[in-house]
Amino acid sequence: MRSVLILALTASSATAWEFSATPICTLSNTNVTLTYDARVPEYTITVTRPDGGWDDAAMFGMTFDGVQPINIQTDQHQRSTDGRSITVADAGFGNVLNGLEFGSTASAYSGTTVTNIPLAGIGPAIRAFRACPDAALS
Repeated sequence: MRSVLILALTASSATAWEFSATPICTLSNTNVTLTYDARVPEYTITVTRPDGGWDDAAMFGMTFDGVQPINIQTDQHQRSTDGRSITVADAGFGNVLNGLEFGSTASAYSGTTVTNIPLAGIGPAIRAFRACPDAALS
């Protein structure tokens, strides 16, 4: 019985979304880190595939399914040297924030590689990120 309880707690905390306001506004879970640095000002999102790498493709995109589906793409992404992470930086992330907050599911893709991003339980953390003291985030 204890093993089942420990496994359940470990599984649920592995995908938990967390917010931190210091040193910069950060929203993260196991595979995604979203930041906003008001000093630059710039948003970044990094999506990591712990069990494999991303295709080296010309475009990186994210889809958010739900009441208002969103599909966004960019050719301004950077792959990490080990190929496991992709980072995108921009001055505005309104579509990403809306997709995370109001979407029911999310997927990131590059070439034929797709990673699903669980959004369950993101509500309080994304609202804290949007209200981050560094700036009014949009």
